[in-house]
Amino acid sequence: MFFGAGNLIFPPTLGKAAGDKVLSSIMGFLITGVGLPLCAVIACAKINGTFEKMADRVGRVFSVIVSIALILVIGPLFAIPRTAATTFELGIQPLFPSIGQNISIIVYFAIVLAFALKPSSIIDNIGKILTPALLLMLAVIIVKGIIDPIGPIVATSYQGGFSKALIEGYQTTDAMTGVIFSSIILAAIRAKGYKSSKDIMRITMKSAVVSLIGLSFVYTGLMYLGTQTTTLFPGKISRTSLVTEIVRLDLGSIGSCILSLCVAIACLTTAIGILSAGSHFFVKLSKGKLSYKGIAISMALVSGVMATKDVDSLIKLAGPVLQIIYPIVIVLIVTTLLGDIVKNNKVVAITTYTVLIVSALNTINDLTSNSIGFFKYVPLSSVGFGWVIPATLAFVISNRLIKSNKITKNRELEN
Repeated sequence: MFFGAGNLIFPPTLGKAAGDKVLSSIMGFLITGVGLPLCAVIACAKINGTFEKMADRVGRVFSVIVSIALILVIGPLFAIPRTAATTFELGIQPLFPSIGQNISIIVYFAIVLAFALKPSSIIDNIGKILTPALLLMLAVIIVKGIIDPIGPIVATSYQGGFSKALIEGYQTTDAMTGVIFSSIILAAIRAKGYKSSKDIMRITMKSAVVSLIGLSFVYTGLMYLGTQTTTLFPGKISRTSLVTEIVRLDLGSIGSCILSLCVAIACLTTAIGILSAGSHFFVKLSKGKLSYKGIAISMALVSGVMATKDVDSLIKLAGPVLQIIYPIVIVLIVTTLLGDIVKNNKVVAITTYTVLIVSALNTINDLTSNSIGFFKYVPLSSVGFGWVIPATLAFVISNRLIKSNKITKNRELEN
């Protein structure tokens, strides 16, 4: 589920910018792009529930609002449009340059809707075949690039690689996808015969290790290939174009065509899955008052409008939103994993609202050329992590001052 084709566009660009300083960028990207998503699934497995259950500890209204925000972000506002834009730039444009973006978008969402409105095992079977095929091809590209580099790795003046890679890891949206779709993963685990909480947690941890190894190999490999392009493309180049050029230099035109096709179909299967899950979410939220078909069509239309932008524009647009929402998701994941160390749900609420306020102010400050003067004194605010210290202080202080209600909290998590 986390092996989305759209995520492949981030590591090469980081590698190109970092050059010989790539190690810190690798560490930063793996933390937010791999570690957090897997922690999200483990956290949900720990409470044998979903993100809504996790967020309910802050309050029911808060849980609903944040859940809606997450669905919109990983759905029609950013993630689904990005799959369409990536398909055009990586899959359609290189193979059929005469086809315009608008035509591509219309056809793309017509196919997405056709499968989302009438579920079929065909798309699942395509996904089962495609993911291993794409993984195998990427392994070939990476190994070939290590054995026979496409360019030299040179020194650069790149600064703040670790923090920039952490922010770039936000753009994968995988931690948010993880908490929303963890119920699917846990249902699949139960369907395999693992029923007790202990067994579910054990198999989830084992699966997480396998995922960690696989995703780390792909992202690190692609970032390493990106370091070989610093001198080949000294000017600005889009993320999708950089991926296309790396594959072309590595495997030739045929390799580029095959990758384009794989990425296009992988994006399609991802969009169908997200659109379907998002539509089901709103049907459940409205208690059946909204129709699945109406929601799916509406989400597809909004996604189509957003997809008229190029991939880099969508990523830039999503940045401020993710810088507000992601810290909230991180805090909820961490406090869930801490278990009984968290004495009271009020501690979770205080910490979460502290993060919401600080991250919102931090983002506003970034967008308005440091208009909020006092923020320059907040540690880590200059690199987009001004919420970390306030969140830590809010948690530690509230956890010491508020009395424990472990019995109530445990019952809430178990129900």
